[in-house]
Amino acid sequence: MTDPVCSRRSHPTDALLIIGLVGRAGSGKSTVARLLEARGAHVLDADRLGHEITDTDPEVRAALVSEYGEGVYRGDGHLDRAQVATRVFSDYAALQRLNHLVHPRILSRLHHQLLQLSQRHEPTVVVVDAALLLDWGFDAACDEVLAVTAPEAQQLTRLVSSRGWTPEQAQARLANQQPHAYFERAADEVLVNDGGEAQLREATDAALARMLARRRSPRV
Repeated sequence: MTDPVCSRRSHPTDALLIIGLVGRAGSGKSTVARLLEARGAHVLDADRLGHEITDTDPEVRAALVSEYGEGVYRGDGHLDRAQVATRVFSDYAALQRLNHLVHPRILSRLHHQLLQLSQRHEPTVVVVDAALLLDWGFDAACDEVLAVTAPEAQQLTRLVSSRGWTPEQAQARLANQQPHAYFERAADEVLVNDGGEAQLREATDAALARMLARRRSPRV
């Protein structure tokens, strides 16, 4: 696995502090996003955007029905994500087709939402919660990258309890993700989520304070 090429916005002229939030599944990334949101940050969730796209974009829906059949959409109109996940987890070509279909649309929406926020001309902390942010090169649209890590045993426990996966499924998913070191090497701040939420909240607040200070005193 190759390391990401670290880059940041050059001399931003808007009032935004854009934080790219990255980490492996089960690391606690969503919890950190929620903690930052509680501090007033505006969170852009790439997963949520992906769900909106697969549920509502006519071209995406047509492509997925063509590949998986009408049953890929449930009676309520939402994509049967478990069915798709089962397929792409064992079929790399199918995963590539899905990513090629959805990821450019996610990136387009993220850039559009950042543009809208910048046009408000209001000081705003924006958190881009995206596990693939580094793979996409989206760190170039950020001022800071914040990585969340955790011991693998805790990751597995969280994935089993929160996503309903078996321990074997959780282990297999993690085995297909980038290691913690990949995210740590690209990050300006690293949070190690190996304690309780109070500890994570304190660490998140401290990291946010440092990032805000750097935004007020830009890198040369």
